[in-house]
Order: sequence, then C-alpha cells, then structure tokens
Amino acid sequence: MKTFLDSSLLAPPSCAASPHACSLCDTVSLIVVNYNACDCLIACVSSALSQVGEVIVVDNASSDDSVVRLQAAFSADRRLKIVRNCSNLGFAAACNIGADHSTGSYLFFLNPDCVLELDSVKHLIRVLDDYPDVGMVGGLLVNPDGTEQAGGRRAIPTPWRSFVRAFGLSRFADRWPRLFFDFHLHKQPLPTHPIEVEAISGACMLIRRIVMQEIGRWDEGYFLHCEDLDFSMTLRGKGWKIMFVPDARIIHDKGVCSRSRPIFVEWHKHRGMMRFYRKFFQHQYPGPLMWLVALGIWLRFGFIASYHSALLTIRYLGIQRG
Repeated sequence: MKTFLDSSLLAPPSCAASPHACSLCDTVSLIVVNYNACDCLIACVSSALSQVGEVIVVDNASSDDSVVRLQAAFSADRRLKIVRNCSNLGFAAACNIGADHSTGSYLFFLNPDCVLELDSVKHLIRVLDDYPDVGMVGGLLVNPDGTEQAGGRRAIPTPWRSFVRAFGLSRFADRWPRLFFDFHLHKQPLPTHPIEVEAISGACMLIRRIVMQEIGRWDEGYFLHCEDLDFSMTLRGKGWKIMFVPDARIIHDKGVCSRSRPIFVEWHKHRGMMRFYRKFFQHQYPGPLMWLVALGIWLRFGFIASYHSALLTIRYLGIQRG
C-alpha cells in the first residue's frame, strides 16, 4: 500500500538545532501513528522532544486539523518529521512506514494519546543497556488519575486464558494459579524493579533496531489491535526477552482517539483477535475448540456492537427531541 504514500517532511532531523540535545538524541527515534488525535498529539510530541533524537509522526489521512496544529506548534524544531498517508493504512502499516523513515538505533513506538513523564526514555534505555538479551521494553502506563492501566505488563492471552477471564474463573487463581491465571498483571503489586513479561502494550514499545531487523516488520494483516501481541510473540519466538520498566511512567488517556467510532474499533479488535489466535494457536488446539473460540469472539463483538448501537440511537433520539 506504499504506492498511496504521500510524504511531507517538515525538515530533516537535527539534534544540533535543539537546546535540549543530549546523548539519547542520536539513538532514539520516536514513531507516533496519528489519526484524528486532536490536542493529544501536540501534548505527546511536546513531552517527547526533550527525550529523543527525532520524532516521526505518521498521519493516517486524518480528517481533523491535528497535523496542521502540530506543524504550527513545532515549525522551528528540525527533529520533527511528518509523513502523510493518502488513506488510513492501519496501525501496523503506519508503524512500518515510520520505521522506514527513522534513523535511530532504538525505535520507540508511542500512541498519540500518551504523555511521557520526565526521564522515562532514559529509564527504558538503561534496561536495554543493562540486559543485552532484552530486545524490547515497555513502561508503566497510568490513567490520568495516576492508577495503573491494564496492558502495560501482561501475559499472552491464549485462548484458554481468554476463556478464564471471560467467565470470571480467575477468582480461583489463588487455589490453582497455573490453571486459572489472568493474563492482565496490573492487579498484582507493582514491582520495584524491571521484570520480564510475555507482552507489553503497543501504546509504548521501545525496541532495538537490530532486533526489529531480525524479527521483521509489523504484521500489516492487522488493521487495529492485537498487532502488539503478535509483535511480542514473534520477538520472544526469536529468543529475545521483553521487560516491563515501572520507573518509566507514561500517562495514557486510553481510547481518546477512537471514541468517535466505537463499533469500527471493536470490529477490528475482534478481527485482530481471530487473526492472532489462528496464527499462533491453531496448531495447539483441536478444531472444535477453535470453533468455540471463534464463536465466543464474534458473540462478544455482537454484544458490544449492539450496546454501542443502542447508545447512539438513544443519543440521536435525545437530540431530535431537543
């Protein structure tokens, strides 16, 4: 789909042009995929410019003025690079395009609804420096109220683990932890040091360039959601470790960019689940069980889509009566 790419660069990256230049500037390329992120995009880029060498914003044909406002806010900063896509190619494809335009030794994929707290990038890089067998790290994702968010540290949601979570069987984990393990780890006490995990959130992923060159690009068969799980599985399958770094705090206003199209987002989320399960677990589970998994996924989508449709109908009727 790169034939539809229309690149528009504000300026070539240059650390020397910024008073905030530091040693990290030569090593970290931040990649942000934007789609109608509005004010969030400016806050995200502003929090990152003092911590990385270059910021690459890949815009997936946004219909709002987020890119125009970004250009106006940072027109004098030569570390910012904007790449415009002629159509919405999806998150994974946009990440690959951003990687193609990057120059750093480390690639930092960050959602536009995230704001980096002070020195968060340094904490992430330090772990990679201390552990040469670690290929990727993620930080502590917190809600705007400071509480830890699900997804920053997690286990792979295998079909069985998803079944356990869907039916509330994780309450038996105290008695049979190996059998009824919940893949979300944010309910456990926050560790005081970096720990190895099976997966991290695509909202905040910092990876060595040499590792990405080894494992390959993001799977563009995913449009939105589950591509981060795929990426984590692929990386660990090549023998690299993933670590969660609690000192690296990132405020994540989760879902702010997708609230206007909830059914569209849920469709691609559930479609991504199916692709993920088929790609990595179909050979481990008998056919009838995978059919049940598929049935559960689409029943769940039907319920969620019906819920959002009802909310939209109620809102529309309320407007008409008003």
